[in-house]
Amino acid sequence: MATKKYTVTLPEELAEEIRAEVGPGAFSAYVTRAIERQREHDRLGELVAWMLEKDGPLSEEEQAAADAELRDIEQWFEERESSGSSAEAA
Repeated sequence: MATKKYTVTLPEELAEEIRAEVGPGAFSAYVTRAIERQREHDRLGELVAWMLEKDGPLSEEEQAAADAELRDIEQWFEERESSGSSAEAA
């Protein structure tokens, strides 16, 4: 993918905090990934709005199923995170 240099203004404290975490060579990659995630989030919001307009709000049963799935996903991530921390400690 072609790249182009842009000038953006960021709060200094935030930029320095990120640079300290990722290193100066990875700063642009970090910012690029953050922008990509924001675009994904925006597009997901557009999809949700379209689905609600097309099909209306979720029924109680659909909402309960979605909540259960979300809990399962969160539990999976928590287990993955805790097993990763255990492996690092070993």
